[in-house]
Amino acid sequence: MKRPTMVDIARRAGVTKSAVSFALNGRPGVSEATRARVLAIANELGWQPNSAARALSDGRAGAFGLVVDRPARSLGIEPFFMQLVSGIQDELSGDGTSLLFTVAPDADAETATYRAWWAQRKVDGVFLVDLRVDDPRVSALEELRLPAVVIGAPVDCGGLPAVWSDDAVAVRTAVDHLADLGHRSIAHVTGPAILRHTLIRAEAFDAATAERGVTALSEEADYSGERGFAATRALLAGAERPTAILYDNDVMAVSGLSAAQSLGLRVPGDVSLVAWDDSPLCELVHPGLTALRRDIAAYGALAARQLREAAAGRPVEHCLAPAPALTVRHSTGAPSRDTAAL
Repeated sequence: MKRPTMVDIARRAGVTKSAVSFALNGRPGVSEATRARVLAIANELGWQPNSAARALSDGRAGAFGLVVDRPARSLGIEPFFMQLVSGIQDELSGDGTSLLFTVAPDADAETATYRAWWAQRKVDGVFLVDLRVDDPRVSALEELRLPAVVIGAPVDCGGLPAVWSDDAVAVRTAVDHLADLGHRSIAHVTGPAILRHTLIRAEAFDAATAERGVTALSEEADYSGERGFAATRALLAGAERPTAILYDNDVMAVSGLSAAQSLGLRVPGDVSLVAWDDSPLCELVHPGLTALRRDIAAYGALAARQLREAAAGRPVEHCLAPAPALTVRHSTGAPSRDTAAL
């Protein structure tokens, strides 16, 4: 079917195309009765403004962009990004702004996408996620003068504003909980070391365990269930078996629970487990996983509001969201005497 145009609306309403344009764009030049009739007919025909034409006329695309450098398969099972996108989209839907979303295999491809979107006037701004150490995307976005908001800590993000929650505080909360239960050997299963928030969490973990006089172990993974399982097996089969493990996401924690149980270990009797970013996954397993909880949808909505301001040319500062709080379930407890003696 042919898309309805302003000519179709004008013909149905018995007015000129110019009158339709005035009515649809809220400009003077038509009576309120004519404006109401034109709007009603446009709604009846399912007319929508042409985004390309609008970009040419007022410079706005009416859309923001999000590129994620992670395998599409893993995104489908990780609740964090689904909740983040839902929060962004919920906020943007209020004024009809669209979210243009895609995945990229690496940082170069991601930067190329930004350049194409900006050159083709497809977006008014972008969200930058998974900030890397010495991230080349920051300078590329600044060079393009493409409005952007970093979803992550305001470290090495140049002049780009950031929306963030304090990961260091969250790590300390988890370590204190485990140390207070009597754990003297705690492990950390991290995300990729190249990511800035992985480095922040790892440094906070080392500092918090040192302050509590706790032995610290660590295994790098990639947020996937497979790597979470393998990292847990490596830790629990090692000579210095930890009595508690903190995971950098919920998917790895759920797989870690499975790995511990496959070794015949009791959770939490032999090993306590804590997940980052609480989700329904943490409640569906047995025992339920103790987890660091934050309102990820609200986090996304906050980032969307900040990007709307930046795209409008208004000054935007870094914005701190509430730190994650610990939701305690049955996967954490005091280590057994035999386990604590290991």
